[in-house]
Amino acid sequence: MKVRNARNWAPGGARRWCFAAGVLAVASALRIALHPAFAPMFPGTIFCIAASLVEYYFGLAPALTVMVFGLGIADLMYAPSCSKILCLGIRNRILLAPYPFVTLILIVLIERLRREQFRAELIASVAKSRYEMLLRHDNERMLARRAVDETHRMLRHLVRYHDGFILIKGPDLNAGRGATAHERATRKMVGPVEVTPGPLFDALHPADVERFVNALWPGNHRVRLRSRQHEQEFQLTDGSCERFATHVGDFLVLRIEC
Repeated sequence: MKVRNARNWAPGGARRWCFAAGVLAVASALRIALHPAFAPMFPGTIFCIAASLVEYYFGLAPALTVMVFGLGIADLMYAPSCSKILCLGIRNRILLAPYPFVTLILIVLIERLRREQFRAELIASVAKSRYEMLLRHDNERMLARRAVDETHRMLRHLVRYHDGFILIKGPDLNAGRGATAHERATRKMVGPVEVTPGPLFDALHPADVERFVNALWPGNHRVRLRSRQHEQEFQLTDGSCERFATHVGDFLVLRIEC
């Protein structure tokens, strides 16, 4: 997989140049402090380490700058008889010759490794986002399938207990579009929910109608139905309410126990 942004791994702005200048100053001060112990030996070692650190954290351009300035500082420190940077004696050339080659090799290797690391991180981020998208789509598919199964289960439930169900309470599918006068006459519409009467709805006690319209939950209920012999009398009957979570909302089906 080709990633074009792999070369842009290093942070931008003036902050990296400030850090590069600080690292160069610290390396110079440290080399001056160690000069009595090492004298002219390894004049560019500390600057090589400084350039490598700058390359690891801030990229190629600041590292090359530290390398070039480090070469000049090492020349000035260990060529006291010459006042110009380009005036290098044979001894100074022997001391300073390995410094740019070794530093360049280290900088190039670190740059390559950092680009590959950034490339791997980008690929991992893309893979993670795609994996999350797949999980989200899979969850949506499972929820849709569950809603379809619930719809089929509700239809089978209504067919099985057709003569025994009292009412169906569910979301108002016509909300925002308005209901006709005929719909309001044949259905009890309360707020955002819709109550559809069943075959036994007219036999239900008015107090139970108001109770079930306002508050209905899954489980067992005691309902009062009008007696067939005496229309003014009501009998207590065991009822059952079941919830069906479909793709358009939750439906509550209230029926009598058969």
